[in-house]
Amino acid sequence: MNLLEMRHIRKSFDGVEVLKDISLTVKEGEVLGIIGPSGSGKSTLLRCATKLETYDAGEVTYGGSVGLVFQNFNLFPHFSVLKNIMDAPIRVQKRNRAEVKQEAEELLEKMGLKDKANAYPCQLSGGQQQRVSIARALAMKPDILFFDEPTSALDPELTGEILKVIRQLAQEKMTMVIVTHEMDFAKHVSDHIIFMEEGYIALEGSPEEVFESSNARIQEFLGRFSKNR
Repeated sequence: MNLLEMRHIRKSFDGVEVLKDISLTVKEGEVLGIIGPSGSGKSTLLRCATKLETYDAGEVTYGGSVGLVFQNFNLFPHFSVLKNIMDAPIRVQKRNRAEVKQEAEELLEKMGLKDKANAYPCQLSGGQQQRVSIARALAMKPDILFFDEPTSALDPELTGEILKVIRQLAQEKMTMVIVTHEMDFAKHVSDHIIFMEEGYIALEGSPEEVFESSNARIQEFLGRFSKNR
């Protein structure tokens, strides 16, 4: 079953086309990794896929509900951790408060944050805030979860804890689309990889097909990336 289909998506900003006829499919239980240089259109693609950005042409079809984890957490600073997670299921989905509270507490335990339920975002590290934002997205019970560079706002030492959480979700067969600059992570967690450049999908396939490709451009990209580590 396809949970996401994007067909011939185009998007321009101020007359500059940043997405050029993009088509892709994400199947249930699949992890799609999206990699590529800065400015290649990765985040714009994700924003179009989640309807945060209006695309100029094409079609997006969902086979289920959608969740999104942002780069910069976007937690409500005046809400406790627990309320951040509970708010949308209660207000938007009109679900039972007691049921939502129990599920939120279970999610916090899963994220290793059981003791932070009554804390506020300013009292947490960046890694802890990102784990709360993942729990908040999961509380909505999405069928497909999108991550927009989920470690880009974190210090390197905090990156590992977020990648561990996402790996666990992948093992649980959570359908995910992940824009990331973490190449080793993308290689090992993804079922399918897209390499974007200048608004195009320049290469796609299994992790092995992409990372072991003889394509000169992707080898240049990966080589430059490894040098910067």
